[in-house]
Amino acid sequence: MFTQEEKDAVYKAIYTRRDVRSFLPDPIPETAVRSILDAAHHAPSVGFMQPWNFILVSSNEVKEKLSWAAEKERRALAIHYEGEKETKFLGLKVQGLKEAPLTICVTCDPTRGGSHVLGRNSIPETDVLSTACAIQNMWLAACAEGLALGWVSFYKKNDVRDILEIPPHIDPVALLSIGYTEHYPAKPILESADWEKRRVLDQLIFADKWGVKPEA
Repeated sequence: MFTQEEKDAVYKAIYTRRDVRSFLPDPIPETAVRSILDAAHHAPSVGFMQPWNFILVSSNEVKEKLSWAAEKERRALAIHYEGEKETKFLGLKVQGLKEAPLTICVTCDPTRGGSHVLGRNSIPETDVLSTACAIQNMWLAACAEGLALGWVSFYKKNDVRDILEIPPHIDPVALLSIGYTEHYPAKPILESADWEKRRVLDQLIFADKWGVKPEA
């Protein structure tokens, strides 16, 4: 059982956590990094396959290469928007790879556990979903440690494989930049930029079948 204080702390981390893009160069204590990785390693995984690995990137040279890959993809994606939307997109700060003292590449190994992983035979993508659970644990742990974390999602996977020398069958699921920040946003960055609004929860809940609203 959790005390009320413990429950409040869990929900505080959930509601406070943000995707951050601006970082200070201050080093991160090794104990904090280890705690974040340990939290990731205790995430649930289908068939207990634990498909994740973590590549810790602190080399400025490697971070420069990853930043190049992210910026290249950001500019390529800009063609999908026009007018004000394009201007707003190009104005968004989508990565802090060069600023953050540490970036962690979280990978997924679809072969871990062999060809018959309990639960994965029916739904193959559960390996990536399990890795996403590990990433969420990292985000919450970083928040609890007073650290900012940003998930960089603009890159071609083969670029990252080449830069980090990742085997071709391994999936580089996420680049997570971690560090201290001067400004931890009160709202998600995209919400503050009027890119999107948080949807109303009650409109997303159905009862028994799709589209059927629960009785009041």
